[in-house]
Amino acid sequence: MRYIIRFSYNGADFFGWQRQPDARSIQGEMERALSTFLREDVSVTGAGRTDTGVNAVNCVAHFETADGEFVPEPAQFVYKINAILPRGITVHEIRPAGQDFHARFSATAREYRYFLHRKKDPFMESFSWRCRYPLDMEKMNSAAGFLLGTHDFSCFEKTGGNNRTSICTISDAGWSLWTPPHVSMMGYPCEEGDFLVFRIRADRFLRNMVRAIVGTLVDVGRGKRKPEWVRELVRSGSRSAAGESVPGHALFLCKVEYPLPE
Repeated sequence: MRYIIRFSYNGADFFGWQRQPDARSIQGEMERALSTFLREDVSVTGAGRTDTGVNAVNCVAHFETADGEFVPEPAQFVYKINAILPRGITVHEIRPAGQDFHARFSATAREYRYFLHRKKDPFMESFSWRCRYPLDMEKMNSAAGFLLGTHDFSCFEKTGGNNRTSICTISDAGWSLWTPPHVSMMGYPCEEGDFLVFRIRADRFLRNMVRAIVGTLVDVGRGKRKPEWVRELVRSGSRSAAGESVPGHALFLCKVEYPLPE
């Protein structure tokens, strides 16, 4: 029987999503917990593969049980799995799925957000990247506009990726200001522009793609490149010409979309 599992995780203590023989991973911990509770070997397939340190909110995966007669009560199922999982991972929902559902291939879109702060802030260091340089958000958004559409995004793909194609369709990409809870609720001293978030939505993403895009757009925001450079960069397909990848701890996979049921 196939199940959908919806969960979130803090990637700080894990070496990414994909199981590894000698390192902790999200997939590995999920499979260990499910196998322990169900008393059978369970393989978990996720909607995507996040890198070391990257986080996720409401991520989706699927798994199968060998015993079709075993249908645990949903709330108890979630409670038991959360009791086994380490504190960096939490399950929100487990429910039966049709055999044609696939967490990765059935997904129609994914959305990531990257958080950036510009001044030293003890409450932001764990989930936001401190960028000390002055940034022109208008220019960064102008540059992000050249990412929209269907293109070969090899220039943002980490070497060694095993994707069959580097073509993706980006439907939304842009920067905006935001206010963290410790500012709005407790009056932490700050100025407008101290906190930025980058949002990007696409049908699929390549390995390290979002972090490379953010690093590239930051180069534009710093004045090192003009916004139009991003258009030429995408056409070139040259990873060495793009910006450096930013740290993974500030990146969140925050949404996975699927077709609405008929």
